[in-house]
Amino acid sequence: MRIVCLGWGSLIWDARELPIQGPWLSDGPFAPVEFSRQSGNGRITLVIDEAATPVQLLWARMTVSDLSEAMSTLKVREGITARNWKPLIGNWSATSNAPKSIPSLQSWAQQHDADAVIWTALGPQYTKQGEAKVTRERPPIEWVLEYLVGLSGATRDDAEGYFRNAPQQIVTEYRRQVEARLGWTYQGQGTTHTTGEDK
Repeated sequence: MRIVCLGWGSLIWDARELPIQGPWLSDGPFAPVEFSRQSGNGRITLVIDEAATPVQLLWARMTVSDLSEAMSTLKVREGITARNWKPLIGNWSATSNAPKSIPSLQSWAQQHDADAVIWTALGPQYTKQGEAKVTRERPPIEWVLEYLVGLSGATRDDAEGYFRNAPQQIVTEYRRQVEARLGWTYQGQGTTHTTGEDK
């Protein structure tokens, strides 16, 4: 089975032990992605967000040929420890319908000789001011800006690094506003290619 992994955030510059081969390629399917998740390390990270404008994702071929194994390796890379973790790793195969958030996935996979596709399916979340409980919805941009401005030290450095390393093609409304307010423009290393052909 030929399996590929979709990416749009830190997987691109920090794949770690994820079993991918070759570079990340820039001609993936389109999906709605936004900086709308307050992660445990204090960063505001990119996730599938159905309220966002679709952008073109990146993708890489995997060296494993078993879908369950591929999903498990992505779970480990993402640090997902929930017992019921499978809903947090999106997957598609030729026998299933395209997900609502990536409607072109089936035709895209066929064009790229992929029998199965996986991706991280974490969603938006943030903690409202004065509340301890996490709200599993998109934070308003005003909250994101205020939150980022209020960071300091290593946490701020990590948050800034995430924005600066996020793939240049992932242009979102929140990114534009953070760049305008904080000047956190793209400074990645240019590690992607522009076509889906194997190099």
